[in-house]
Amino acid sequence: MFTLFAVAAGTNVPTPLLLVYQDRLDLSPEVLTALFGCYAAGLVPALFLAGPLSDRLGRRRVALPGVVLAGLASLAFAAAGGSLVLLFTARFLQGVVSGVVFSVASAWVAELSAASGEGAGGRRAAVAMTAGFSLGPLTSGLLGQFAPAPTVLPYLLHTVLVGVGLALAVRLPETVVPRPGGRRNSGDPAVPLLPPGNLGLAVTVLAPVAVCVYAFPSSVISAVPLLGDLPAGGVAVTGVLAGVTLGAGTLVAGLQRRLGSWTAVTGAALGAAGYAGAALFVATDDWPWLVAAAPLLGAGGGLCLAAGLTETGRLAAPTRRGELTSVFLACAYLGFAVPFLMATAARSTQAWVPMQVAAVLTALLALRLVPVARRGRI
Repeated sequence: MFTLFAVAAGTNVPTPLLLVYQDRLDLSPEVLTALFGCYAAGLVPALFLAGPLSDRLGRRRVALPGVVLAGLASLAFAAAGGSLVLLFTARFLQGVVSGVVFSVASAWVAELSAASGEGAGGRRAAVAMTAGFSLGPLTSGLLGQFAPAPTVLPYLLHTVLVGVGLALAVRLPETVVPRPGGRRNSGDPAVPLLPPGNLGLAVTVLAPVAVCVYAFPSSVISAVPLLGDLPAGGVAVTGVLAGVTLGAGTLVAGLQRRLGSWTAVTGAALGAAGYAGAALFVATDDWPWLVAAAPLLGAGGGLCLAAGLTETGRLAAPTRRGELTSVFLACAYLGFAVPFLMATAARSTQAWVPMQVAAVLTALLALRLVPVARRGRI
C-alpha cells in the first residue's frame, strides 16, 4: 500500500505547478489542460500491457521496474525546467510508469488481502491511491509557493519517497506463479475476461463509474482554477485545493463497507452536486461554492474508485484479475480528458456551462445506478 501511495503521490505533484509553468511559458488554458491530460495518453496503453503481462509473469517482475521508472519520471520533471517539450515528455512518461504500477499493484494488493474478506483489497488500494493523489499536490503546492526551486524541489522529494516505497516492495511475496512460456495459470488461453452475461453491466455501469473516478477531481483541480478567478498565491491555493479534493476521496473510501452496493450511487450523486457547486463558483467567483464543490467531487471520485475496484475483483477470473483491473483503470483515466474538454468548450460559451452540463450527466448516471444497486451490484 505504501508503494502504491508513493507512486500515486507523484502523479499530481505537477498539478499546482501548472500555474508556475503558465507564468514562465505564457501558456493558454488549452495547453495547460493538455499537459495535465497527456498523462493519460501514456497511462492507458501501459495499463493494457502491464496488467495482462503481470498475469503471466508475476506481479513483482512487472511492478518493481515500474516503481523505479516512477522515480525517474520525477527526475525528468526536475530537469525539464522551462522546456515545454520536456514537460510533455516527462508527463507522458509519468503516465506510462503509473499505468504499470497502478494496474499491477492494485491486483497485487487485492491478492495479498484475500484473507481479509471480499472488498478489502479494493478498499485498501483505493485508500492508498487517493491518499497519494491528495498529499502529492498539497505538498508541491506549498513548496511551489514558498520554497526555493519550485519546479525542482517537489520532484526530488518525491523521488526519495519512491525510493522508500521500492525498498518496501522488494520484500513482498509473489502472488502469481509464472508458467513456462508465459501461459495463464489455468493453462487455458480462452478464459473469458468477464463472466458470461456481464458485458452489458461492464459497458453501461462499470465503465461510466470508472470515468467518474478521475473526471471528478481532475475537473476541480485542473479546469476550475483556469476557468474561475483564483486570488494571489494561486500555486499554494491550487495545491491546497487539490489536497482537500483528493483527501476527501481518501476519507470516504472506508465507507464502502457500510454503503455496500450503494457506494457508486452515492459517489455519482456527490459528483453531480460537486459539479453544480463548481459551476456556481465559476459563474459568480463566490468562494463558498468552491469550498463546497471540492470535497464533494473528491469524495465522489473516491467512492467510485472503491466501488469499481471491488466490482472488478468480483467479476474477474483469478488468472485475469490484472487484465480486468487494467481495463477498469484505463476507463478511469479517460476522465483526465474532461478538463481539456471543459476548457475547450468554455471558449465558445460561458465558462460555467461545461460544469453544469457535467452535473446533469452525472445526475443521470446516479439514476441509472439505482436499479443496479437494488440488485446488489456495484
